[in-house]
Amino acid sequence: MDEKEEKDFALPLVFAELQYPEHYDAIHGELVAFLAQHFSQITSGHQGDSYIWIIEDGQRVEIDTFLSMKHQVRCRTDGPHVQKVIDVLKLKYKVHMFDKPVSHH
Repeated sequence: MDEKEEKDFALPLVFAELQYPEHYDAIHGELVAFLAQHFSQITSGHQGDSYIWIIEDGQRVEIDTFLSMKHQVRCRTDGPHVQKVIDVLKLKYKVHMFDKPVSHH
């Protein structure tokens, strides 16, 4: 596997996690509606887990509950696209930032 294939296959890094008292089911619709006010390219779904994908600067930033009981902000690459999504989330939600991105390999 070459370097590009490894990068494409790698799991996204976790940059932050939202903090809220309710179960993620209760926040999914509200969170999607809020993010849709700030980003034009957004895809979401909710079936067991909650996921929201935002395309920003050509990169997909993921907000999901695949690896946690709270929504996590994940992306394969670091950069201003990730920070922009986090900054928007901070307008309404309490966001715990990890000191450095966490890998769940």
